Amino acid sequence: MLHTELIPAAERSSRRLLIMLHGLGDSIEGYRWLPEALRLPELNYLLVNAPDDYYGGFSWYDITGNQAPGVLRSRQLLFDLLEDLRARGYPTDQTTLGGFSQGCLMAIDVALHYPHRLAGVVGISGYVFAPDKVLQELSPVARHQRFLVTHGTFDPVVPFATTRRQITQLQAAGLSIEWHEFAKPHTIAGEEELSAIRNFVCAGYPKVAES
Repeated sequence: MLHTELIPAAERSSRRLLIMLHGLGDSIEGYRWLPEALRLPELNYLLVNAPDDYYGGFSWYDITGNQAPGVLRSRQLLFDLLEDLRARGYPTDQTTLGGFSQGCLMAIDVALHYPHRLAGVVGISGYVFAPDKVLQELSPVARHQRFLVTHGTFDPVVPFATTRRQITQLQAAGLSIEWHEFAKPHTIAGEEELSAIRNFVCAGYPKVAES
C-alpha cells in the first residue's frame, strides 16, 4: 500500500481530485506548494510517496537496471490506489493523474493500461516506458484518455528529443496527447507551465450549469 496524504479542496463538497506522483528521490514534501500555485479551490489533492526508499526520498522503479519489474509493481499499486479512491467516492472520471519525471512515466503508463477513463493525465519532464510494447497492451479506453505532456528543451536529465519522439509515436497511434515544449531544464517552468496545466485540468471537468 502506498503512503498518501489528502489535501482537501476549499469547496468541501467537491470530489474532483488531482493525484500527484513525484520524481526520483523526492516525496510528498516536494509538492505541498502545488494547491496554492494552481489556485483551483474545487480541487482535492492526493500526494503520494513512491514505494522504494532512495537516498532520503523515494523511487517508483530502479533506474540502474531492468526497469520493468518496478514499473509493473508500481502500476499495480497505483491501480489499487485508484480502485480504493473509487470506493471512497472519488470517481475516476473526476480524477486527474499527474506526475513529474519518474512520476510522469508512471502516470502515462497507468493511464494507458487502466480500464477506466480519467478526467485527464498530466506528465511533466518524463518519458514513456517501452512505447512499442505499451501500444500492444492498450486498455479499451486508452484512446479516450486525455493527456497533457510537457518537457524542457534543454533538460539534462531526460533528453528532450527522446521524449518528443515517443510522444509523436503515441500520437500517430491515435492517442489524444497535447504536447507543450518549454525552454527549461528538469523542472516546472513557473506560471507559464502552471497555466497550461491549470487550463488542461479545468477542461477535463464538465461545466456546471449556471442557475
